Amino acid sequence: MKTIHRPAPRHSKGPFALLALSLTAALSSALAQYAPPPPARPFPGFANERLRSENVYMTAWDVGVNYRLRFEDKLGAGFTDAGSNWDFSRRPVDDNNNSYLLSRALPRVAYTGKRTAFMLEGRASSSIGDERFLATAPGKALAENDAGLDIHQAFVALGNHKEFPVSLKIGRQELAYGDQRLVGHFRWNNNARTFDALKVRWQNPIFGVDLFTGGVVYNDSHNLNKSNSQDHFSGAYFNFPTLLKNEITEAYLLARNVERGIATDNWTGVPAPFRFPGAQDTYTAGVRVKSKPNAYDPIDYGVEVMYQFGNRTAVFPATTPAAALAAPRLDHRAFATVLQAGYTWTENARQPRLAFIYSFGSGDKSATDTKSGTFQNLFPTNHLFYGYMDLSSLQNLHDFRIAYTLKPTTTSVIALEGHSHFLNRTTDFWYNVAGVPRNVTTAAVGSGGSYRINPGYGRHVGNELDIVAAWTFRPYAQIEAAACRYFRGNYVKESLAAVGSKDASYFYVQLTLNL
Repeated sequence: MKTIHRPAPRHSKGPFALLALSLTAALSSALAQYAPPPPARPFPGFANERLRSENVYMTAWDVGVNYRLRFEDKLGAGFTDAGSNWDFSRRPVDDNNNSYLLSRALPRVAYTGKRTAFMLEGRASSSIGDERFLATAPGKALAENDAGLDIHQAFVALGNHKEFPVSLKIGRQELAYGDQRLVGHFRWNNNARTFDALKVRWQNPIFGVDLFTGGVVYNDSHNLNKSNSQDHFSGAYFNFPTLLKNEITEAYLLARNVERGIATDNWTGVPAPFRFPGAQDTYTAGVRVKSKPNAYDPIDYGVEVMYQFGNRTAVFPATTPAAALAAPRLDHRAFATVLQAGYTWTENARQPRLAFIYSFGSGDKSATDTKSGTFQNLFPTNHLFYGYMDLSSLQNLHDFRIAYTLKPTTTSVIALEGHSHFLNRTTDFWYNVAGVPRNVTTAAVGSGGSYRINPGYGRHVGNELDIVAAWTFRPYAQIEAAACRYFRGNYVKESLAAVGSKDASYFYVQLTLNL
């Protein structure tokens, strides 16, 4: 699910505004299972509306604030004090219930001219009542709280693709490609995600490519947020507008290179699961093909295949620096696939749509050899794909999803979705939404004491049922709510057989204001 994004300035004939509009349209199509509804009329924000009405030249400027408030209630699983290792546990000692309030303000000043653009966007995010709080833990264990006002985006862009095919964007910026399964802005999270990066874009009618290099920004509750010089993320993302008449066609190569010395850096202000990554040199090659809107009348489809290679260490947020420094490099070979098909009743005023989506991420064959077969999810916006309860990532997973959406009015949307989750291999872990394995090392294999690698257990994790609705009741205001239930499968029941288990629920209500 996405928050309301700021509209482009009304003088959107500028090169970056046109590019942003085209990318937004492609992204909206990609996320057609559910997307919050637009306002009845475009609304630039109160400050912009006032400034532009008084001076036509102010259309080049964008001054405003995006504010979001969300209440979440988790019962039995999710982001709780017990942690994902005790999701679905029935024991009273495992406190896997959590209710809290999240707030986020994104004030911004931006300018889009004929050949130049810049943006400065701040972010103040906080959480109230979150039981994960622990004063002595890194980042106080609050993954969606970032003390004070920090810099979310700060970039300069140069170029005009109408005049010349090359443009440049440098500074702190969001990166989002394809469906955001590998690279996304993660705006669902209260802190979202940005990169300190340099991006060069070439675009002509035949093909385009984004070449970028930089590093993810770590949210540090003790200091100003910054990227780490030992964590490098680079890529080349291609698009081919004319290769296929009725399809959006893209290809990419992504590289994440993390130096081993990152384990000894100061991570005391960074909460799990976003703490130091394991040393790695991993590369992801992929192809994405998706039908263009209305290309096949009511039918749409999409295919994406991904292959990874390189090497990595099995290091996670709870790993000690000494263990991380000594961890052996594993030969990494993994892959993932996404298949989707949908049908929209286009002649119906409510535009009902039924979609089937299959997502697969490979798992590891053996934890004792020198190879790694677990697909690495990189920097995704996973909330959009594998269930709104946020229990899984695209790692060692089969996700069978059915989604039905309906638009009662032009400013409202209702979606009913179901997921069935299976592990690819029981010789690997069940990974949470952040890519961290559920692993209680004190539980003996096959004991039913908790999650770990249990090769003899069933592969069915469980089924999730979600209903979500949104209503843009004012041009500047939107409310969204969801109710979800997760029904345990054999894997969960067997993993917790000795301690007892129960199904889990999730509810949230969210208000977003574009001021």
